[in-house]
Amino acid sequence: MRILLLSAYDATSHQFWRKALVSQFPEFDFTVLTLPARFFSWRIRGNSLTWAYSHRAVLEQPYDLIIATSMTDLSSLKGFVPALVNIPSIVYFHENQFAYPKSGKEFNSVEPQVLSLYTALAGDKIVFNTEYNRQTFLQGCQQLLRKLPDQIPKNIIEILTEKSQVIPVPIADASFLENNRQSGALQIVWNHRWEFDKGPELLLDAMLYLKQQGTDFTLHVVGERFRKVPEVFTQIKVQLLEHIGIWGFVEDKIQYQQLLQKSDVVLSTALHDFQGISVIEAVAAGCIPVVPNRLAYPELFAPEYCYDDSENEAKTIGNRLKRLNEQKAQHGLPFAPSVEHFHWKNQKLHYQQLIQH
Repeated sequence: MRILLLSAYDATSHQFWRKALVSQFPEFDFTVLTLPARFFSWRIRGNSLTWAYSHRAVLEQPYDLIIATSMTDLSSLKGFVPALVNIPSIVYFHENQFAYPKSGKEFNSVEPQVLSLYTALAGDKIVFNTEYNRQTFLQGCQQLLRKLPDQIPKNIIEILTEKSQVIPVPIADASFLENNRQSGALQIVWNHRWEFDKGPELLLDAMLYLKQQGTDFTLHVVGERFRKVPEVFTQIKVQLLEHIGIWGFVEDKIQYQQLLQKSDVVLSTALHDFQGISVIEAVAAGCIPVVPNRLAYPELFAPEYCYDDSENEAKTIGNRLKRLNEQKAQHGLPFAPSVEHFHWKNQKLHYQQLIQH
């Protein structure tokens, strides 16, 4: 089977997924086209133009299947390259354009949402990594369509619902590790992108509260960082200096895994997460999740691991971490919950059935 795999905005999580997909199915002949994850507005609008006129010979080869990420402008690409029109296509949604929190700095446009709607309609199957992602996309499309003035087909949401399903991004064998917790201070890892949507202000407030309680803890802030970093990260480092462990992205995979193995807790303060792969990887290495009772997390973890989205969320997080620290000191922490569901061995059949169907 010849498969054309398109990743139009090839961010880290998208690379993680597509590389694993190719390696898991060596019996298929993959042709992969990617575009760098920068200049978001141009990339999602221009990827079809770029590919159609820069890689036309590749696109016009005889494929049996197209697999495209939701950032791909699939409807325009099929229009530019008629050879693609009759090839069955799957669109994979790592995220959707309807459920992002507002930073106050974005350029307000419905175009990204309209493009993702068109791409979904252009695909024969649409696949989401979580039910939360699926539901927020469908609800967002419905709200968008209601705002449009006239001539809107009535069955769009039914069409999208009928051809949608959920298959998560699996994690690799190497992510499942034995925990190597140490005695002493509670080891907390925060392993998310250094951007506003991951809730760094809440992280600071929660850690300051924990510090005020006299709790002994070490915080490792090790997510991926970009050229522009929110100012709050400077405040976190300065105000929590004596509690900071590893600071900054850990390039070496083995060192990163060793950090996860020795940590007690993985903390999320996210304002948006569609699956939370970094949290799942940390739990696979033995970390206990402390995650918000919102977004995709309630479908991933039992209620005892999800803190309430309350008025004083920082205090809620701090008190939960304080209790875990006391538990560690008194009689040790329990095992982390199982995330075997996300192992490739448990998800491969779902992908295989999807592709072959």
